[in-house]
Amino acid sequence: MRRLGLRARVTAAFAVGALLLSALMALVSYELVRRSLLAERERTAVRAAYFDAAVVRTGLDTDRPDVYEVLRSLDTGGSRRALVHREGRWYARTADEGPSGAVPAGLVAMVAAGDPAVQRVRVDGQPALLVGLPLSESTGYYEITSLRELEQTFQVLALALTVVAMTVAGSGAALGWYATRHGLRPLTAVADAAEKIAAGDVTARLAPGTDPDLARLSTSFNRMVDQVAERIERDRRFAADVSHELRSPLQTLSAAASVLARRREHLDERTATAAGLVVDEVTRFEHLVDDLIELARSDRPAQRERVDVVALARRVCRAQALPESLVRAEPTARAPWSVDPRRVEQVLVNLLDNAVRYGGGPVAVRLSRAGGSGVVEVDDAGPGVPPADREVVFDRFVRGRAAHARAGGDGTGLGLALVAQHAAAHGGRAVVGDRPGGGARFRVELPGALP
Repeated sequence: MRRLGLRARVTAAFAVGALLLSALMALVSYELVRRSLLAERERTAVRAAYFDAAVVRTGLDTDRPDVYEVLRSLDTGGSRRALVHREGRWYARTADEGPSGAVPAGLVAMVAAGDPAVQRVRVDGQPALLVGLPLSESTGYYEITSLRELEQTFQVLALALTVVAMTVAGSGAALGWYATRHGLRPLTAVADAAEKIAAGDVTARLAPGTDPDLARLSTSFNRMVDQVAERIERDRRFAADVSHELRSPLQTLSAAASVLARRREHLDERTATAAGLVVDEVTRFEHLVDDLIELARSDRPAQRERVDVVALARRVCRAQALPESLVRAEPTARAPWSVDPRRVEQVLVNLLDNAVRYGGGPVAVRLSRAGGSGVVEVDDAGPGVPPADREVVFDRFVRGRAAHARAGGDGTGLGLALVAQHAAAHGGRAVVGDRPGGGARFRVELPGALP
């Protein structure tokens, strides 16, 4: 399972913390309110029971008391039921209001012993409060007060506190998201600047005055980028200077080699063979110098403009003496692309040259769209690239085992490195995989090429 990011973890921590705190406060509040209301209701019920018991005692203090009539004289409302237990017999205002097991035997025994008692019971599945008071040695008064309304109040209170707890948890999550969004903004700026630098834009910097607490980070980052930019520029200038300095003697060698090549038929066999080797190595040297110069320029950001990449791909095929029918463009990729035309042309030239040298010849040049990215794919008819070589084949001066097996070693090892560098200059990447049906498929993704 993929690990959550920092923002998600902080947001979740805020949400869980707020939920736990609000749940704890809700439970404490609920318990305090519940105890308070129950205590108040119990006091009210006991006072009412004592008052009604006094009325019943007065009514029964006659020679021939009518218990039913005395109970009917009580003003108990709709929430209280009065019972009298006299000489082993139960009396109620009506026959339907009998005890029917609502009065526990233990409480009856306590009242018969002369002790008042209070107990919470359930009558017909509903909560109630039972108050028992002794009136005489053989008579006890019992009053059942319904707690149904109070239980409904508790239910509403519990629902309200639950909603409050969930709302507080949601607010905590929102607060965590807001805090991390603003707290991580400097890190986001660092990540954006690092991405730009990785894409070749060494002019990216952090604003030093955005946050006083991060001033040291911004200053150190900018200083590091300055040093990296100076190092890159120094290396680029060195490579360019060396390549240009090699141009003059190389042109002389090339002219001398061309003279030898024209006079090979007048030379003996061994001398002609040596002259051929010199011509081949001088040609390879020229390609290497050209690639080094191109590589020195490839570290700069891409200069994007609107380009008809389909026509560009066909023109490259013609220049490579390849049929234009190799180019296959999806309808969504026929619109002009926003790319650096020089870099894209170099990508196509190098991939086609790689297919000719090491892949048995190109099979197709595919132009397609993936979201807002333009995709260039070149298929070849070779044995493919082994999985062990697919990561390093785009490194400089690395050709891989397949290249060594299929070619005579006349490559420079910089062609695919330039492809990867040009893709990175557009913020994209270059990868290689298997072509359905056999062979290799080189894929170059260029983000932002298509609207």
